Amino acid sequence: MLDWSPWFRLTLSVLATWRVSHLIAYEDGPFDVIVRLRRRAGDGVLGKLMDCPYCLSLWIAAPLALLLAREPGAWGVAWLAISGGSSLLEIFSRPHRQPPVDMNPTMFPLEGAYDDVLLRTETSDDDELHP
Repeated sequence: MLDWSPWFRLTLSVLATWRVSHLIAYEDGPFDVIVRLRRRAGDGVLGKLMDCPYCLSLWIAAPLALLLAREPGAWGVAWLAISGGSSLLEIFSRPHRQPPVDMNPTMFPLEGAYDDVLLRTETSDDDELHP
């Protein structure tokens, strides 16, 4: 595995991170193992962590970043890159690119929706006072 190109290792790391974080957050797992773990975790910190694929990707990507870098600075960049790639896959794997229920929908605007101040067409209270 050490003779694989860095790009191939990055791709494998991102895909593996997404797969594991998606499995833990949304699926029952083989023989319902994940469901049982989630039930045991309850509503505590661990239970909330298991519900968030974005949070999970940070923890899962950390050891995988060692496939790409050994120095602390390079490892940190690889860690964030793997987690970021996994988060992008999570966003784009959702039907119609819908944002997660628990996240602010303005973070992931739908196609055709604009949050840019210059592109807004809504009127504010000030506009009504000063025509």
